[in-house]
Amino acid sequence: MKRIIATLTLILVLTTSNNYAQTTLKEYKIGHVVSISLPDYMNKTIGLNDSSIIQFKSTVKDVYGFVIEDNKEELLLAELNYTSINDFCEDFAKDFLKDEKKRTISYPEYQKKGDVSFAEFDATYYDKDAKTEIYYLVGIVETKTSFYKILSYTGKENKNKFKADFQKILYSLTD
Repeated sequence: MKRIIATLTLILVLTTSNNYAQTTLKEYKIGHVVSISLPDYMNKTIGLNDSSIIQFKSTVKDVYGFVIEDNKEELLLAELNYTSINDFCEDFAKDFLKDEKKRTISYPEYQKKGDVSFAEFDATYYDKDAKTEIYYLVGIVETKTSFYKILSYTGKENKNKFKADFQKILYSLTD
């Protein structure tokens, strides 16, 4: 009899304590899927930029790139309120490579495809370690939830050879 009472008491304590111990939880979605297409001569890599969500390169062709995501909600928490891709792009471009010698930045070109906005501009600078000029195609993509910075680069002498591929990478990004 004592065993039955002890068992019933234990069951009662366990079932009621679970009801009072649990609180309502709010679900948070962490991260989301981002798709990007790379030329078949490029592979994913690491070591180019620690803040990026993907890094890619072809050592043989001397081309490199990476993508950095700036989540709009997190930007607002940091009190960075961009009203358009133009604002975001101009803010990024003004500081991009600003301390480098022989820095040149082209005027951004903007376009929209569906709900996604794109901006791109060319940038070059002289790299004293490599003793050559480096060319960047800088792309900005604005989606509903994020801004993405896509930076693809190579030696300036290879600009005409790889710019079209860099643009294909830029315009392939979806989330």
